[in-house]
Amino acid sequence: MSSPARIRALVVDDSPSNRRSIADILSNASDVEVVGHAADGEEALRLVTQLKPDVVTLDLEMPKMDGFTFLRILMGRSPIPVIVISSYSQKENVFKALELGALDFVAKPDRARDPDLDTLRAAVLAKVMLARGVRSPFAARRVADPPAAAKPGALKSAPAPAAAPAKPAPAKATAGPQHVVAIAASTGGPSALMDVFAKLPKGYRHAVLVVQHMPENFTRTFAERLDRRGGVRVSEGRDFDVVDAGTAFVCPGRQCMEIDTQRGLRLKLRPATDKDRYVPSADALFASVAKAAGPRAVGVVLTGMGDDGVRGAKAIVDAGGIVVAESEETAVVYGMPGAIVRAKLAKKTMPLMELADWLAAL
Repeated sequence: MSSPARIRALVVDDSPSNRRSIADILSNASDVEVVGHAADGEEALRLVTQLKPDVVTLDLEMPKMDGFTFLRILMGRSPIPVIVISSYSQKENVFKALELGALDFVAKPDRARDPDLDTLRAAVLAKVMLARGVRSPFAARRVADPPAAAKPGALKSAPAPAAAPAKPAPAKATAGPQHVVAIAASTGGPSALMDVFAKLPKGYRHAVLVVQHMPENFTRTFAERLDRRGGVRVSEGRDFDVVDAGTAFVCPGRQCMEIDTQRGLRLKLRPATDKDRYVPSADALFASVAKAAGPRAVGVVLTGMGDDGVRGAKAIVDAGGIVVAESEETAVVYGMPGAIVRAKLAKKTMPLMELADWLAAL
C-alpha cells in the first residue's frame, strides 16, 4: 500500500528570516514538502497558479499586495487552505483574515515571554497537516449559501439584521432563558460562528455559551467581533456572569467554562484538569449545561478536529435536551460533528446556514 503524497506547502512572508524559519519547521516533517516561497501577495498568487500547493502559510502585513487582498483574490479564484501566522498584537487582523476564508491561524509566541519556540513549531505543523482532506471555510460557505427559494417544509428563519444595531437590554435575570444553547467548535469554527451569530435576532429568548478551541488572548477579541455581528450581547465569559436570555459568552482560552447553579444560572471558570482532554472543553460545558438546564439544554456541534463534545452531548440527551450537528457538506473539518453523528446523539444534522436559521427560530 503506497503512502499518501506529501502535503505541498507555499510559505508567504515578506521577512526572509521568517520565511526561512517557517520553511525549516515544515521541511523537518517527513510528510510536508515546501514547494515555494513568496515575499508578497502578488508573487504568492503567481506561485499558487504555477505550483498548485495544498496549503499556504500567510503573513498579513506585506508590501505590494497584503495578505487580505491575497485572500480575497485566492478565495474568489480557487479556494485552498490558508494558515495565517500572526503575532498576538494582530488579533483583529487575524479574525478579519478568517472571515475572508483563512482556515486557521497560529499565534507567534512572544519571545520575551516564551523563548522556547517548540510551541510555534508544534502549532504550525499541526495546522498545516489539517490541509489534507479539508476545504477552506470560503469553499464551505459556498456550499452553505441557501437557495433562492426555500425548500418545502423548511423552517422559517428569523430575519438577520442587516447591520449590528445597538443591543437591547437583556431580559431580567428573574425570567431566565428559555433554553441554554451550548455551542462547540474548533478548526473552521470562527467563520462558522460569525455566520451563526449574524442570524440571532434582537430579543433572543435563549442564552448562548460558546467553546471555541482558540489560544488565550484571542478569545476576548473574538467575542467582541461576535457582539458586533447580530442581535445578541456577546462577551468573554467571567466568573459569576449571569446566564440570561439574549446574552452569549465565549469561554476564555486555556480555561474551562461551566454553569454554577448555586446562585441561579451563573458562569464558573476553572483551570483545566487531567480529565479535560481538550481546553477549553466542550465536554465540560455540555455536561454542566445538561445538569443546569435539563430538557432546556441545546447542544450544537460545529466544524472541528477530534471528538470534543461527545461525552457532554450524551449528558444533554440523557437530561432530555437536544443535540444538533453541522452536516458534512459544509463542515470545514467533520471530526467533531461526525463523532456526534456516529455516536447517534444528533437529533438533527444540518448545513451551516440552515442550522443558523434553526437556532434563530428556536
